[in-house]
Amino acid sequence: MTRDIGAHLLIVDDDERIRGLLQKFLMRHGFMATVARDAGQARRLLKGLAFDLIVLDVMMPGEDGLSLTRDLRAKNGTPILLLTAKGEAGDRISGLEAGADDYLAKPFEPKELLLRINAILRRMPKPADEAEVPQVLHLGPIRYDLDRSEMWHGSEPVRLTATEAALMRIFTAEPNRAFSRTELVSLLNRDKAGAEQVQERAVDVQITRLRRKIETNPKQPRYLQTVRGAGYMLAPD
Repeated sequence: MTRDIGAHLLIVDDDERIRGLLQKFLMRHGFMATVARDAGQARRLLKGLAFDLIVLDVMMPGEDGLSLTRDLRAKNGTPILLLTAKGEAGDRISGLEAGADDYLAKPFEPKELLLRINAILRRMPKPADEAEVPQVLHLGPIRYDLDRSEMWHGSEPVRLTATEAALMRIFTAEPNRAFSRTELVSLLNRDKAGAEQVQERAVDVQITRLRRKIETNPKQPRYLQTVRGAGYMLAPD
């Protein structure tokens, strides 16, 4: 469900119990989560850390969430999701006019909070340097395009069978991770739903064939490695 595993969220709420519950909930769903008890602590954290989104309570002692939102919006574009016990239309409008990206009234279902966070993150443009990075893995002279699931040797395409292509999707999803034969069989059969099921003894054969297309010397593999006691691992450049 989480769009950006590892996205760093700042949770600002004066209620210690809510801060703790939200932090644990969001971390369980793959986010990094830092908490602040008030606007002052949030400002100190924002001076030294970059956040992907701020979950901000409106009703806080001292400087409230609306004031902090207006000030932050004048300085940076970090998305802000406001939380408040006030659910009236006028309060929602005030929050959006202050520069918030969304507004959620307490009490709320944690799942709704998660959906709204993911929706905001999906709308955010990628940083220019990230958008320009091609989604390609390099294996010596071999290039593998992750978006298109295509393999190239220089300017020449490398034809992959359906099973070889499925193996590449598995390995490139988690480079430098060893997959056991049992895991590979399970993942291949899930990928090939409705087709003839892959047997464990066939995995070695498929790995050997794939190595012939990837490796300069398939008998001494550099990229599609055998990890003793663990299985097979793709180690790109």
